[in-house]
Amino acid sequence: MIRRQTRLRREYLYRKGLEEKERATAERKAQLKAAVEEGKRIPTELKKDAITLQKQIDIDGNADTTINSIDDEYLYAGVRDPKLVLTTSHNPSSRLKQFAKEIRLILPNCQRLNRGHFVVKDLVEACKSNDVTDLIVLHEHRGVPDSMVISHLPYGPTAYFSLSNVVMRHDIPNVGPVQEVYPHLIFHNFTTKLGKRLESILKYLFPVPKPDSKRVMSFVNSEDYISFRHHTYTGPDNKIELSEAGPRFEMRLFEIRQGTLEQNHTNIEWKLRPYMNTAKKRYFIGDEEEES
Repeated sequence: MIRRQTRLRREYLYRKGLEEKERATAERKAQLKAAVEEGKRIPTELKKDAITLQKQIDIDGNADTTINSIDDEYLYAGVRDPKLVLTTSHNPSSRLKQFAKEIRLILPNCQRLNRGHFVVKDLVEACKSNDVTDLIVLHEHRGVPDSMVISHLPYGPTAYFSLSNVVMRHDIPNVGPVQEVYPHLIFHNFTTKLGKRLESILKYLFPVPKPDSKRVMSFVNSEDYISFRHHTYTGPDNKIELSEAGPRFEMRLFEIRQGTLEQNHTNIEWKLRPYMNTAKKRYFIGDEEEES
């Protein structure tokens, strides 16, 4: 069984590597084609391979050369409902336990698991054997929830978030009841390539809702901080009354790895580097124009 999983993982990484090369070639051909059609100078980095790329463009003609992921991690998203397992770090405090219960309420088809003495490797293997699609682990610092890990199974990716400004349901005044229906999702300002990737990671934690669902969850990106809010609404279309159901918190992505949670030596797809000179001038998830 272990040899089979290793072989499948190796084949997956090989196909992923081929896909990245094909995508890079497609982008170079698109740059050359645009330069030729607009009568501009060929970019310096393309001059060496311009003739070869032009021959490939002539062969392709008007065919659609968009690279589709042959091994997309979310291939069956929307076809099959996700199956989630939620757990915490070892020896959780009462506040982290309460936060885990509230997270389980906002995620349909989610089962909360007491961590106990489970190590990460055994936890991931148990989830894989039971066809779990995502494993979510919550961590804390001195009783305050401070990070969340979302690992997509069986091959990844794994996203690491820091949490801040966590407000529980019982701390929200006039909090409304929690519904069990599948929610509608709102994603604001996830416009970059990394933003689309992150949107897929979060979006596919939820099953497809029915059109008449009156439960809404919003992920609003502002300066790479993602604000999560959970609301329900009542009333006819021309007179809507919103009621916050909680919890609320801010998320910040700081790393995406290509493997699953127990694999410590996998490739890093993206990592936050806050101490670079240009870190304060750049936005990685959304466009700067939409922040203002």
